[in-house]
Amino acid sequence: MRLVFAGTPGVAVPALDAIAASGHELLAVVTRPDAPAGRGRGLVRSPVGAWADERGVEVLTPARPREPEFLDRLRALAPDCVPVVAYGALVPPAALEIPRHGWVNLHFSLLPAWRGAAPVQHAVLHGDELTGASVFQLEAGLDTGPVFGTVTDEIRPADTSGDLLERLAHSGAGLLVAVLDAIGAGTARAEPQPADGVSLAPKLTVEDARIRWTDPAFAVDRRVRACMPAPGPWTMFRDDRVKLGPVTPLANGPELKPGELLVEKSQVLVGTATGPVRLGEVRAAGKKAMSAGDWARGARVAAGEVFA
Repeated sequence: MRLVFAGTPGVAVPALDAIAASGHELLAVVTRPDAPAGRGRGLVRSPVGAWADERGVEVLTPARPREPEFLDRLRALAPDCVPVVAYGALVPPAALEIPRHGWVNLHFSLLPAWRGAAPVQHAVLHGDELTGASVFQLEAGLDTGPVFGTVTDEIRPADTSGDLLERLAHSGAGLLVAVLDAIGAGTARAEPQPADGVSLAPKLTVEDARIRWTDPAFAVDRRVRACMPAPGPWTMFRDDRVKLGPVTPLANGPELKPGELLVEKSQVLVGTATGPVRLGEVRAAGKKAMSAGDWARGARVAAGEVFA
């Protein structure tokens, strides 16, 4: 089939690689406009746009996909289908109607669970044991279209959102190409999503990433892993914000108040509503990430000090 691909972040690149290796024809990519990044705040191409630039594929960067110029160009390209992975903008009906097979979206959850922008983060945050990816027909509703197929993946005890998303990006890429093959062959069948089991996954904010030491240890662990790498779990220490790496709940640790720090020879512990957790890495404001022990020695953490 003749395809135009829509996507923006690096998690969409495995799907692009899979499509490029398939028998389908990639006409162009649609991605979000270049955005400021880095200390210099210079404009930077999205990973999908950079991938296309390196291969001489046309790049379309509408500020909004309802722009007449974009719609005219999409009509001129006349794709059979537009596969989508994490594009990052709502697609209007006028654009959905242009390809004869519509827009087909790879979403990183087992729909109808976790519809929205942050399905992987919410699956980790809420302690799901199983997740996966779904390919569905994009429509005007939020991730509500009929589903062509799914793949599943177990959420491992130490998985961060980044770990899980990396795996799903690759397994989902294979699923997406299989669905495109079936659509081209006329054998694809999409099933309506069930009415039961719907949950929403809005984007996690910086405030969502603040660690709540009054939560049980297992909930602290989930929040930390869910917010890695973005928006990044954090807490307050001596009126400054510090970011934390993975934590490990301890089954038989010492009794500490929520947020209370205990620096031992081989580890740094923090109290929660239940047992303590062991800190992994700490990154103080303006500094590089370091082991919790190195941070505690450099900060000269005193007995009884706390994370707020």
